[in-house]
Amino acid sequence: MIGDNDDTSVVPQTTASPEAVSPETVSPETDSPEAPASEASPRDGTPGVEDGAAPAREKLVIRDLAFLGGMAVKGGWRPDAVLPEVAFIGRSNVGKSSLLNLLVRRKAFARVSRTPGRTQEVNFFQVNNDFVLVDLPGYGYAKVSKTKRHSWQPLIEAYLRMTSQLRGIVLLLDIRRDPNGEDLAMLDYLAELEIPTLVVITKVDKLGTAERARRLAAVVASIEVDEGQVIASSAHTGDGRDELAAAMMDLVTQPAWRKAEDA
Repeated sequence: MIGDNDDTSVVPQTTASPEAVSPETVSPETDSPEAPASEASPRDGTPGVEDGAAPAREKLVIRDLAFLGGMAVKGGWRPDAVLPEVAFIGRSNVGKSSLLNLLVRRKAFARVSRTPGRTQEVNFFQVNNDFVLVDLPGYGYAKVSKTKRHSWQPLIEAYLRMTSQLRGIVLLLDIRRDPNGEDLAMLDYLAELEIPTLVVITKVDKLGTAERARRLAAVVASIEVDEGQVIASSAHTGDGRDELAAAMMDLVTQPAWRKAEDA
């Protein structure tokens, strides 16, 4: 059961090394579903979902899902950058595990942890031999030591600057909380790097209809993006899943946004 204190804590959690990387297929289990969305596109023009239109058919059917391993330190091991990559990031406790489980329709894909801040590596999952989902460490959880939080920043930055196959970022925000300085700094950083970015607002089922509309408008205004660039989602109801899948698959078909920089 998905609760408020959910963060991405990936199974397995150990760091992979080049010798230890043998893909581990995730067991296919149907996940309980995440609120309606408007369309998604990045700040700088990511392909999105047509306004008000649900995809005519399933855009993302999972036939094979494998955990490739985790990058624990800047410059450490990571899978060969061969397939397109889409990365997910957000504040700890934003519901990243639940959204990922919803997206791939698996209960055991990303473990929902009651202790936010557990994901401390960049984790890589191969989907259908077509693309790679990248789970970046959550940021901003107060109970994680400052030393550990500071260690994540160069790890996230190293991934973003050194990957050659990244197609875009999915940034998660909790509808019940105003975006804080870290959220806004991350948005600015992604804009500075000119990375196509989808904004997903999570946990919309936790508010009534009127309050949901008010909070969506407030969050969108605070991050200064067009409403059409945002997808509202609920891991509990499954709403927003198809819109996110369609927008993400559009990203996957695009060229890499830039070449990796030298370390």
